[in-house]
Amino acid sequence: MPFAVVTDSTAYLPEGFADRHDVHVVPLTVHVDDRTGRDGIDIGPDELAKALREHRTVTTSRPNPEEFATRYRDLLDSGCDGIVSVHLSRDLSGTWESARLAAAEVDPARVRVVDSRTIAMGLGFAALQAAAVASSGAGGEEVEAAAVAAAARTRCTFVVETLDYLRRGGRIGAAAALLGTALAVKPILHVSDGGIQPLEKVRTTSRALARLVDLAEAASRELPAGTLRLAVHHLGAPDRAAELAARVDERIPGSAGCFVSEVGAVIGAHTGPGVLGIAVCT
Repeated sequence: MPFAVVTDSTAYLPEGFADRHDVHVVPLTVHVDDRTGRDGIDIGPDELAKALREHRTVTTSRPNPEEFATRYRDLLDSGCDGIVSVHLSRDLSGTWESARLAAAEVDPARVRVVDSRTIAMGLGFAALQAAAVASSGAGGEEVEAAAVAAAARTRCTFVVETLDYLRRGGRIGAAAALLGTALAVKPILHVSDGGIQPLEKVRTTSRALARLVDLAEAASRELPAGTLRLAVHHLGAPDRAAELAARVDERIPGSAGCFVSEVGAVIGAHTGPGVLGIAVCT
């Protein structure tokens, strides 16, 4: 059997994609006040957005190594040749470390663990590309290289509706958040060097969305040549996400299609409901 591909729930793959492409997803854990559940399974985006709007405490934690070890053993026992396990940046979560510890326990010669240095569909595109290469019968080194290359060829940008969640998470100070809110500032964030970093500031939501499309179009030209893939992310903003996807499709022709996918707590807890983002991959 070909190599199996494992990822985590922060890939935010569109519904049905994991099963369709034989990608095995290990969920992170979400804590909402005193309730604990699996990201995207027990606690979905609707409940997450509601909890954030009600100013309840939302945090996340990595899967423990035993969860990964159990998944790895099941896959190896089913007859696959090996496993490539691709995860969100180690700078954003301890998930990669849990997977690495599990691989060392189960069979380090047959389980390869990859730090994608990204998140959301940056990670999702890496997992999907790895699965496509694995399905052709490629070996572990080729499958791992495909994941690393796809992640490196992805650009992810986000815009938040309010600065309040960045303030709560300690990413900006209270004074900066107050001033930014008074000036109607909409910060644009991007994934860089394995972290979520500020990129630009614009005024008004309409300008922010236009700038997201500009940045996506620029990325599509600057990235190495290849089949172009696009994804729009959101939390609690399906209408705006659909509008953004239509604008991206119009501005960037020739893609394999633009997916729309709702994010979970790892991004949502720091950005809040209303966040919108675009991932571009070649």
